[in-house]
Amino acid sequence: MTHPLSVLPSKVESTDNKPWYHQGLRFECTGCGQCCSGGPGYTWVSDNEIIAIADYLKMDPINFVKKHVRSVSGNLALIEKAYLDEKGNEIYDCIFLKDKKCQIYPVRPTQCKTFPWWTQNLHTEKDWEEAATRCEGISKDAPLVDYETIQKQSAKDFS
Repeated sequence: MTHPLSVLPSKVESTDNKPWYHQGLRFECTGCGQCCSGGPGYTWVSDNEIIAIADYLKMDPINFVKKHVRSVSGNLALIEKAYLDEKGNEIYDCIFLKDKKCQIYPVRPTQCKTFPWWTQNLHTEKDWEEAATRCEGISKDAPLVDYETIQKQSAKDFS
């Protein structure tokens, strides 16, 4: 397994009040589906995303919501499928993850499109290294994503 520190471009200190990742980070989605599976969580969806996904699936939006969406503290999230893995651990998959592939990839929610550029993954180098243990796309062999692209992706609102 790759040592987590090897995913960082270098150990240069941040200057000019720029974040620690101002030289960019290495990432390329491999389509492994790991970001869509694991512990329980929420994949937030907006009304526009619901309409787009329903249209993609050729469903009426109301029926789509009844079948695939839950309300959490006044917000809408996709439901999950729970199952036990071979070790007896409870695993939660996005309802649209099938054979480790997203069934709605062209219209996936903003939250999905912006992974791994979430605030909790970018807060510190240690947080990025932790994300690398769960995401094979964060790798020393992945292309370098520039700071400006990361900032644009991390600024997108998915709540």
